[in-house]
Amino acid sequence: MSGRLQWPNALSRALKSEQGTLTTPLSLHRRAFSSRTSSSRVQTPWRPQEPQWRTTNITLQSFARNRRKFSSTPIPRHNHLDPPKPGEERHVTFITKEGESFTFDVADGDNLLDIAQENDLEMEGACGGSCACSTCHVIVESEDMYNKMEEPDDDENDMLDLAFGLQETSRLGCQVKMSKELDGLVVRLPSMTRNLQASDFDSK
Repeated sequence: MSGRLQWPNALSRALKSEQGTLTTPLSLHRRAFSSRTSSSRVQTPWRPQEPQWRTTNITLQSFARNRRKFSSTPIPRHNHLDPPKPGEERHVTFITKEGESFTFDVADGDNLLDIAQENDLEMEGACGGSCACSTCHVIVESEDMYNKMEEPDDDENDMLDLAFGLQETSRLGCQVKMSKELDGLVVRLPSMTRNLQASDFDSK
């Protein structure tokens, strides 16, 4: 008897194909595996891959939520003002460097920088209203009205020192918020501004 494993005659006959060739158990296993793989490919629905830009966008949104805020006022408040409630309107007048006057009805809590930018007046606000530059410098026309305002803090005074044409009644527009006491406020925009920020003086 040969040392090679002999398949029983009955099994050999059962494994023969219609062409008369012997089909081994290994080839049967491969066919069965191929059939299952092909069937699974047909039945599994195709799903598009998630675009790379979406993942990047989600990452940027997460960073924007978690990054340090440089402004003490909420982001949506900048340059987006709600109309005042009936009977609670406050009036503020801006005098441009060309001498034109513009009066607006505003709400309590609106600051002069937001009011000016909301109405397309020429007030830059390079630092975004975080009291880190002097580009929203305004000059209060009435000394009495100036005395009704809260005293400027050290940060505002430091930035006012950089302002062009500094006056005794100078303030930063981002730090002056409208209130009942300031109803009728009149401010004048300086003829020039210096676009200098606190970061310009940081040690390198």
